[in-house]
Amino acid sequence: MDCKIGVEFFYLHRYNYVKEFNMKSLRLILSNPRYFGPAWVFASLNILFGTWAIYIPMVKENLAIDKSQLGIAIFFLSLGVFVVFPMASTIVNRLGVGRATWYGVILVCITALLPLLAPNYYALMGALFLFGASHGFTDISMNTLVTELEKKDGNKFMSASHGFFSLGGVLAGLGSFLIGPLDNPILHMAIAIGLVFTVNFLYYKKYINVVAAPVEKDGFSLKLFRPLLLLGLISFVSMGSEGAIVDWSGLYLKEISMAPEALWGAGFLGFQVTMTLGRFLGDGISAKIGSIKMVGIGVLVVMTGYGLVLCTTTYLVILGFALSGLGFSVMVPEVFRIGGNVKGVDSSQGVSFIAGTGYAGFLSAPPILGFIADSYSLVNCFVVLLCCALLILGASFMLHRRKSVSSN
Repeated sequence: MDCKIGVEFFYLHRYNYVKEFNMKSLRLILSNPRYFGPAWVFASLNILFGTWAIYIPMVKENLAIDKSQLGIAIFFLSLGVFVVFPMASTIVNRLGVGRATWYGVILVCITALLPLLAPNYYALMGALFLFGASHGFTDISMNTLVTELEKKDGNKFMSASHGFFSLGGVLAGLGSFLIGPLDNPILHMAIAIGLVFTVNFLYYKKYINVVAAPVEKDGFSLKLFRPLLLLGLISFVSMGSEGAIVDWSGLYLKEISMAPEALWGAGFLGFQVTMTLGRFLGDGISAKIGSIKMVGIGVLVVMTGYGLVLCTTTYLVILGFALSGLGFSVMVPEVFRIGGNVKGVDSSQGVSFIAGTGYAGFLSAPPILGFIADSYSLVNCFVVLLCCALLILGASFMLHRRKSVSSN
């Protein structure tokens, strides 16, 4: 009897511990408008971006452009993101981070419709540039906003907010079922904009007055900049690796694992599912062990995933991609969180730097790995990614030794 009671107590305690340990940030967002508002901004960006992405083939056909022209046009979207990064922190600080986030939402809602309205190729390039610039500005604003709210309130919800970003992509994917019934891309995007704007309008007053806490600055010094370089390295490698898995996982299963056609997308699906779940569950673990240790654990999970991918057996490869998604799910949110807490650096400046290096990795890694795949093989690509994961492990170890970075 005593043994039975002990077992029951163990499982009850374990259930309550896991519930508190993992679900606190998600419950916090869903129960408190002050946190749901910023989290919905994350979802909003991916809802609008994902809805645009659905219609890329149709835009290509309607404007009668080839793949290379489409690639150049999409480059202008990335160019808009990069152009706004250097000036974003100044604008965010001048407006106030809450107000900047709300204005960013308005800009994204306005510019999201422009690419679908573009009458010609050059108008498309200009429209995508504006869409990318507004997207990049809002990205920096919302990450800075969450960083500041975490500082002020002592509640962690950065990882769960990035989970809402992933959820926005899921909602955009579900919206693809409207393509047939609506048969109107502009109306479809207008519905997405209406959803995004309406929900944001209901909640923006909960965060609009948030401003960044003043930071005491001693001028530029290498000592202050060094931790940002390490965080930038982690951001570059992790986001670059995410982009590589998104682009190459299906081809790897097809050509290396010789998987049946029905399983070609299973690696990507596993990666996305664990990415979303990991971000919803990551804040609770981070609160217990700290952000830097969280990054270290995440990269160890990623390396385990890569090891399974390199086994080349179909189901092990799929499991490997899923584990990689779980590991990467916590890295970028934690790096943003750490970057917003570097001593002597404005949170908006830290977030801008990390976002810039991350996007650079996301855009540059797939073509670099494509060159390696053409010259050698896809297996070599994932050997390179495994080596890059070692760089993250080394950078996280160096950050752990530094006292100038907050690891709360």
